[in-house]
Amino acid sequence: MTEPMKRILIIEVNWVGDVLFTTPAIRAIRQHNPDSFIAALVVGRCAEMLEGNPHINEIIPFEEDGAHRGIIGKISLILALRSKGFDTVISFHRSMSRMLMCALAGIPRRIGYYTKKRSWLLSDPVDMPKAQPHRVEYFLNIVRPAGIDTENKDYEFFVPDESIASADEILEANGIAGDEEFFIINPGGNWPPKRWLKENFARLCEGLKSRYGKKILITGARKDEQLGWDIVGESNNSAISICAKTNLKELAAIMRKAALVIANDSGPMHIAVSQKTPVVTLFGPTLPAITGPYGTSEYIVLHEWDECDIPCYDMNCEDYRCMKAISVDDVLAAAERLIKSK
Repeated sequence: MTEPMKRILIIEVNWVGDVLFTTPAIRAIRQHNPDSFIAALVVGRCAEMLEGNPHINEIIPFEEDGAHRGIIGKISLILALRSKGFDTVISFHRSMSRMLMCALAGIPRRIGYYTKKRSWLLSDPVDMPKAQPHRVEYFLNIVRPAGIDTENKDYEFFVPDESIASADEILEANGIAGDEEFFIINPGGNWPPKRWLKENFARLCEGLKSRYGKKILITGARKDEQLGWDIVGESNNSAISICAKTNLKELAAIMRKAALVIANDSGPMHIAVSQKTPVVTLFGPTLPAITGPYGTSEYIVLHEWDECDIPCYDMNCEDYRCMKAISVDDVLAAAERLIKSK
């Protein structure tokens, strides 16, 4: 009989969207181990995705480019992990080095996907799925052999009261009253081929403004500031850019209040889904069946291109035909369907 998991360490993945995809598995781990201590080792840029998650007792930042860089940094992390007395590590990440650190930290039960390089480090190797499932199922597959599963596939992102209050202040500063309906456009993406043309977003803002007369906010990170300004200018000021004016918690709180979010395949799109806001999402080089929205939220996925091998990770693609295949009229029609369904 397998020993109970009393002190569990979860090794997280490195991207905002992927961390969200792990939250159904985290919830399932907690439901099956209600009295256990559960910690998550996560890179600093993704730690915010797990802050406030009631299923996690501790977040351990992994500063791979800072305090934990190099051999001395790794040794300090190993000693820190050893001091916490974990009996089980569940690795959502396929990293060999992170599993090696867990072994050196004396964690006896080590669960993760089998790879040749780290097979000797795993006490409970899990076979990779033959067909590539949605990422939510991909992470749940890791814990299913341990008897952990769930029917609830909704991912979670928890927002504290102070972020909600801050979001209200941002909305008020941009002329949006507490009970006023508004739309959000999130035009960014972590690599250019995933981005719909900014000219299309500008025309979309004009179309939404003409049809519904509601305020439109453009959201994004600091790297999206110029993109936001360009869309505002090209749409004849049909929208307001708040790019770089929110952190992820504030963004989630604002998205929760929105009547509709329209976004490329991106972390913010999944944040909107986690807040149960209706979403229209635009897919080109990535495959919705793997990284699309998931769970019981209301969403429409637009994916019009099938003449390339998808998913495609050609960072040097210059024509973006897959994204160009989605028209402004396609997005307006999808938006109308969701608005009418409310």
